[in-house]
Amino acid sequence: MPKVVHIPRARVRRRLHQVILVLFCAGILGCTALVGAAWLNDRRINQDRGRALAEVTAVSLTRTTVEFQDEQGVFYSPPTGLLYPTDLGVGQRVWVNYQRSHPELVKVEGRQWTLSIIPATSSALVITAIAALLWWVSDRLTRPPEETAVNSSDQT
Repeated sequence: MPKVVHIPRARVRRRLHQVILVLFCAGILGCTALVGAAWLNDRRINQDRGRALAEVTAVSLTRTTVEFQDEQGVFYSPPTGLLYPTDLGVGQRVWVNYQRSHPELVKVEGRQWTLSIIPATSSALVITAIAALLWWVSDRLTRPPEETAVNSSDQT
């Protein structure tokens, strides 16, 4: 017959809290990286900027692709899509800025990394709410059983 191991509830609660904290920190780090990566991409484009008129060729939930011609007459259609593509439609023509040394890095002219702050902040708020809910649930599930026995001297 296998031996039953009793793990104290406090230990389980502590481990659950540690897991929740690690996942919370990873989520917040991802939100920070979202803003940081946008800032770095804008910086790279601004250091070696090219400008072109692009045509929007496809719009999906995950990316908006464009086609443009660089200063040497070479056509590009970056497979990763366009940075800051909101409110664009297929067939629309927009001015874009791209990194001359790496034309696959392209953004809509006039838009910048600060547009990433709102989605990152809203994601951080959702992550915080989920972490708080999980923390509360882990406390509720691992709390010690309440005293149910009534002391006989209390009954009169």
